[in-house]
Amino acid sequence: MSNNHGYNNVVGLLDAFPDEAACAEHLAALRWPDGVTCPLCQSTRKIGQVATRPGLYKCWDCGKQFSVRKGTIYEESRLPLRKWYLAAFLMTTSRKGISSLQLAREIGTTQKTAWFVLGRLRKAAEHAGSAAGTLPGPVEADESYFGGRQKNRHESQKLPGRGTANKMAVAGVVSRTSGHAVARQIDQPDRATLIPFVEGATDPGATVYTDEHSGYTGLPSLFNRLTHETVNHSAGEYVRGKAHTNGVESFWALLKRGYHGVFHDFSQKHLPRYLAEFSHRWNMLPLSSAQRVDAILKAGIGERLTYEELIS
Repeated sequence: MSNNHGYNNVVGLLDAFPDEAACAEHLAALRWPDGVTCPLCQSTRKIGQVATRPGLYKCWDCGKQFSVRKGTIYEESRLPLRKWYLAAFLMTTSRKGISSLQLAREIGTTQKTAWFVLGRLRKAAEHAGSAAGTLPGPVEADESYFGGRQKNRHESQKLPGRGTANKMAVAGVVSRTSGHAVARQIDQPDRATLIPFVEGATDPGATVYTDEHSGYTGLPSLFNRLTHETVNHSAGEYVRGKAHTNGVESFWALLKRGYHGVFHDFSQKHLPRYLAEFSHRWNMLPLSSAQRVDAILKAGIGERLTYEELIS
């Protein structure tokens, strides 16, 4: 059923899913393409739909009822699925992301509810990223930093050392073949951290392009047999033949536009989820709006995030 919907704007989305029944049927088709499976006993034999409530089923093997939301990020949410679909559309099609305040206005909820919705959708994006596997070469690797600027701090809050020493470090890899990106928060941008990160994110044998940062010294590794080429940014060299990091720097540029223009701050606790959101959205660039919504909806199946977990 997921292939029957083609839309590229909000009006098309709302036309495709006019009510809760249509949303529940679509989510069931995404979740159980080969037929409904009871999430409680895993039976596929005798399952009936409860006519009085969209998305509610009864398994006659175990005798229990379950919802299409059971075992997903949508479980125990009072928000109609239609609003979840709208939130998924706005999050996946807004290149720089959408704030909880803006989402609350768009879907008609409180800011607290919208923030929780975005937190759950980012959890789905994390799941999608962890299941994506390694990136095909050639790839570009780079590191970046996020956090408040020293010059914007009060004198009593300024910290010693260079500006980057007081910011959160992030490492990223972008594939020139697939166009996909992987980004992770790291403790230190050193060899002990960057080399295992690049190895873990990249197909064996891939060519890796980086700048001259000392943290990449040691590539290629004997284990992955990576080929390593660098450009010397400090010497004004940005392209040498095929060696450059323009792709991963474009990813950082988009992420920082979202950071400064939409969110204004990423807390250290939630930074990994923001990185997952931006990576997932970047990876879906070739997809249509409808395909993006389906992708994030499917990624939320089998995942849970309670409010207590989000704020703990």
